[in-house]
Amino acid sequence: MRGLVSRIFGFVAAVRFPRVLQTFINEKYVSGFKIDMSEFKEPKEYESLTALFTRELQRPRNFDVSPQAFISPSDGTCLERGVSKELKAISVKGHEYGIAELLGDSMDRSERDAELKYVNIYLSPRDYHRYHAPCDMRILSALYVPGELYSVAVSALLKVPNLYAKNERVVLKCELASGKKMWLVFVGALNVGKMKFDFDARIQTNACAGNVALYEYENLSAKKGEQLGMFELGSTILILSEQGAVKFDLAVEQKLKYGDKIGTIN
Repeated sequence: MRGLVSRIFGFVAAVRFPRVLQTFINEKYVSGFKIDMSEFKEPKEYESLTALFTRELQRPRNFDVSPQAFISPSDGTCLERGVSKELKAISVKGHEYGIAELLGDSMDRSERDAELKYVNIYLSPRDYHRYHAPCDMRILSALYVPGELYSVAVSALLKVPNLYAKNERVVLKCELASGKKMWLVFVGALNVGKMKFDFDARIQTNACAGNVALYEYENLSAKKGEQLGMFELGSTILILSEQGAVKFDLAVEQKLKYGDKIGTIN
C-alpha cells in the first residue's frame, strides 16, 4: 500500500497545473517547509512540484578540491555516525539496522568479516534533493533492492526495527584511490516518487516489478562533486566504508550542505 501511495503521490506531483495554480502550490510548499531558495530559481519558475523537489543549483557550490577531502554528497542532517559492531549499525538513538541485510549481494563474503564506519544522512522535504560523488571514486556496481516505503523520519526509525534494511534502496559499491571499498546507500521512503541515477537509466525504483537487480560496471568513475542522481522528495543516504578508508569528522544532528567537508581520506 505504501508503494502505491508513493506512486500516486509521484504522479500527482508531476502534474503541470495551470501556471497561476502551480505558482500558488509551489509558493505554499516553499513557505510551509521554510525552504531557502537563494541558490535556486524563484518558485514560480517550476512547472510542477516534482520540478521544484528536484531543483538544480543555479551556481555550483565551492568545496575543498584536495584529494584527501571527503565531502557531503547531499544536503541533510547527520542522524548518526560510528563504527559497526557484529555487522550492526545505529540508525538513531540506539536503534539498529543490519549491514549484511542492507548491502545484500553488493558485499562479498570476505567483506562480511570486517567492521565498517558509517554515517546516516537524512534529507528532509526542505533540502536540496540531488546527490553527488563525495570523492573521486570508481563505481563497481549498483544493486537495486525492492522493499517497503516506510517514512525515514526519526519518528519512524524509532518505531520500525531495522527500517533501512526493509525499505527499497539502491546500493552503490565504490572503490577509492587507495583500493578501499565504500558503499553509498540511497534509501527510498514514503512519497518518494523515484530515485534516479544519471549514469544508468536501467535503475528503476518504486516500480511494480519488485525484482532485485545487480548492475556491474567495468570502467565507471565519478569525480568529486559530480552529480550522481536525485531523489524525488526527501529520503536518506547511508555512507559505509572499510576501516582505514575515511576518517569522518562530523557530529550527530549536524546540519549538512552538499560540498561540506565531513571527512578525510586516508
